[in-house]
Amino acid sequence: MNHDPQWAITRRGIEESRYFVGPNGVRPRWPKAIFTRLLDVFAWGLRLTPLHERGRRNALDVRLVEFDVEIAGLPPAFDGYRILHISDTHLDVLPELAEAAHRLLDRTEVDLLALTGDVHGKHHAPVSPSADLLMDALRGVRVHGRRLAILGNHDSVAMAEKLGTLGFEVLVNRSIVIERGADRVRVTGLDDVNSFYTETARRALGAHEGECRIALIHSAEMADHAAEAGYALYLSGHTHGGQICLPGGRPLFTGLSRCRHGAVGQWREGAMTGYTSAGLGVASPAVRFNCPGEVTIITLRTPRPQSTAA
Repeated sequence: MNHDPQWAITRRGIEESRYFVGPNGVRPRWPKAIFTRLLDVFAWGLRLTPLHERGRRNALDVRLVEFDVEIAGLPPAFDGYRILHISDTHLDVLPELAEAAHRLLDRTEVDLLALTGDVHGKHHAPVSPSADLLMDALRGVRVHGRRLAILGNHDSVAMAEKLGTLGFEVLVNRSIVIERGADRVRVTGLDDVNSFYTETARRALGAHEGECRIALIHSAEMADHAAEAGYALYLSGHTHGGQICLPGGRPLFTGLSRCRHGAVGQWREGAMTGYTSAGLGVASPAVRFNCPGEVTIITLRTPRPQSTAA
């Protein structure tokens, strides 16, 4: 593993503390604890209604989203490069999703697998069941290149270690360079910035040699910093697309403290393109309304010349 030992010490310190740390500073845990208790009461009440079964069926009805995105400065060798973007799997919360995802992705071929955090769901449970269910979901996927992962706010230091044993390169405030012939693309992955931010994460965005750059960050909350650092593409999750939304898909809650325009779907920050996955899995309550879960295949394209009228 290529993790900085000091990172693990600092991360565990925050995990065991009474506070979270985001780009805007330190915040106490108790408001989230109260919100979680309210959600538990809501989940209990929902189970007494027919809406619970409907919401559960919705959560299991995951979709495959595919689109092309033009990336400024993309080297020619990466035109057509396919990224499978998966986020917020939380398969320990709803294990049946693993088989649903397998059916959806079986025989899929991609160049890169990008896992943008929150493999785990239940904070104090062992991490192995979550990671093992993820591998079950991905068993039919053929990845021609690398399997990259970052941590989310539900993932502990132990998850980084577990994913490493399963063949993932876990990027914790560092980057790797992918080469195709003489062409290069740099992929930078940060530790979760919503709850475990450190200045090391921000510094990692600036560690490059001018290549075309892709950022993997669990939440959109570093979008402005990444755009300022010259990133072309930013992939994130965290929000679950709202999970329980108003008709039309408007989220009731996103969990973002900043850069809220990056709450769901495709968005822009300056010259940078961003995409926030609605996530494969669910947090408690294990239901979805007006917000289907997803896995995403993004095909990178070099910008096409603009046609001019005669």
